[in-house]
Amino acid sequence: MSERSDFRRELGQQLRVDSVRASAAAGSGHPTSSMSAADLMAVLLDGHLRLRLDDPSSDHLIFSKGHASPLYYAVLKAAGLIDDAELLTFRKLGSRLEGHPTPRIPPTDVATGSLGQGLPIAAGVAIAGARLDRLPYRVWCLCGDSEMAEGSMWEAFQHAGWEGLDNLVAIIDVNRLGQTRETMLGWDLDGYVRRIEAFGWHAIAIDGHDVDAIEAAYAEAEATEGRPTAIVARTKKGKGVKAVEDQPGKHGKPLDDPEEAIQELGGERDLSVQLAEPPGGSPHRFDVRGGDLPTYEVGAEVATRKAYGEALAALGGMRGDVVALDGEVSNSTHSEDFRAAHEDRYFEMFIAEQQMLAAAVGFQVRGWVPFASTFAAFLSRAYDFIRMAAISRANLRLAGSHAGVSIGEDGPSQMALEDIASLRAITGSTSCTRATPTRPPSSSPPWPTAPASCSCARCAARRRSARRPTRRSASAAAAWLTRATTSRSRPAASPSTRPSRPPRRWPARASRCACSTATRSSRSTPTRCAPRRTTAARS
Repeated sequence: MSERSDFRRELGQQLRVDSVRASAAAGSGHPTSSMSAADLMAVLLDGHLRLRLDDPSSDHLIFSKGHASPLYYAVLKAAGLIDDAELLTFRKLGSRLEGHPTPRIPPTDVATGSLGQGLPIAAGVAIAGARLDRLPYRVWCLCGDSEMAEGSMWEAFQHAGWEGLDNLVAIIDVNRLGQTRETMLGWDLDGYVRRIEAFGWHAIAIDGHDVDAIEAAYAEAEATEGRPTAIVARTKKGKGVKAVEDQPGKHGKPLDDPEEAIQELGGERDLSVQLAEPPGGSPHRFDVRGGDLPTYEVGAEVATRKAYGEALAALGGMRGDVVALDGEVSNSTHSEDFRAAHEDRYFEMFIAEQQMLAAAVGFQVRGWVPFASTFAAFLSRAYDFIRMAAISRANLRLAGSHAGVSIGEDGPSQMALEDIASLRAITGSTSCTRATPTRPPSSSPPWPTAPASCSCARCAARRRSARRPTRRSASAAAAWLTRATTSRSRPAASPSTRPSRPPRRWPARASRCACSTATRSSRSTPTRCAPRRTTAARS
């Protein structure tokens, strides 16, 4: 064991040196955050991470503390997945080694760097392993202590504990120092352990620079059944270099004298690791009975959300890779129709929208096709997860019900009024929106009729609207589901390829509308000829 321990110490030093070299070559980066976790990764590489790029039973390694990317790329070099020349392209234009990891470089599953997202996504991958793939792979997630202040981390701790994910291991690098000051708990390992254990996890506190203690903790995690494990490791930021070790103000910048630091760490090394073999096996496949998507008569008054549930359930009968998640409003979104038909592919995520989106991202990492639903207004709570999912090129379908002012009696807190703009801003996204004019209650007078003699823009628009049916066919929901499962995210068109559209022009001078209900203003937009309500449902 002594010889292997010595090798692991040397490997840890190599990971530190390569983190310093990569950051120095780039002129930026986070070497000190990488140096604190080097020993944790050295032991993981040497005997515990079971990985082959083309093997579906391989373990997953997710860096939730994505700013420690110099360490991640040093790990890839030690494992023979990149060479030294590519390591030194870190942060260069066109390099696969971006400032924070993205799936451009295998075996990276997702983009990280927005803190608090790696562990929730890792929980999603672990759920897929336990309930969908039904394979014995393990998900290792390196977390920073600063991101333990993020609420999304605790959504992940709670859900993973409730699921009993014994294939998930969180490695928490407690180096005490954040970007500007000490973290809330500093080196209070017992404080972390008590919090994590309260969520149903097995927690182990160790010295994160003692390779033998790390080995024992990993072995204990692998032997633990029925609950996930968190390894809470006390480390020092900038470990091994006196000028930066455990020093504030050294976050997010290359070392002042990298050559001296490399010599202090014992110089460059050329160690490599043969990763352990994956356990083997193929992902589970669900049997399907086939069938057809539902159809609806034109003009049939079917709620869009009900059509969504019926179409999703039918789609699940046609495709075994379709899965559904819901934020504990399934009787409103009608994803309960899918649960009734395909319970083994339905996932209740409770009132935790960030974890719901993260789990969906984790599912698609493994090739499943997730449909996640909640009230449209509540998708905004998980907006940063949606933004980062686009950077990951994640293949997701999000369904928001009760959009716009259609849920008026519940008040503005339930109304999704901003989501069209916010979701359309996501790179590579496609937004499908139902926005249909509705009639007033039967006791109310009908909308004013636009006279044929009036040529104003509002009267012309009202005449066009009057020719449309009051409610459109709900088959649109089914058609969207079919398109969504066969299309993947596309990068946004470049400005040079976007079609141009001529600007609208309104008369500059005021004039009386022929229908005598409105006046065109000298400002650029006309006032409405009559009030109009719009019901919008996103599906």
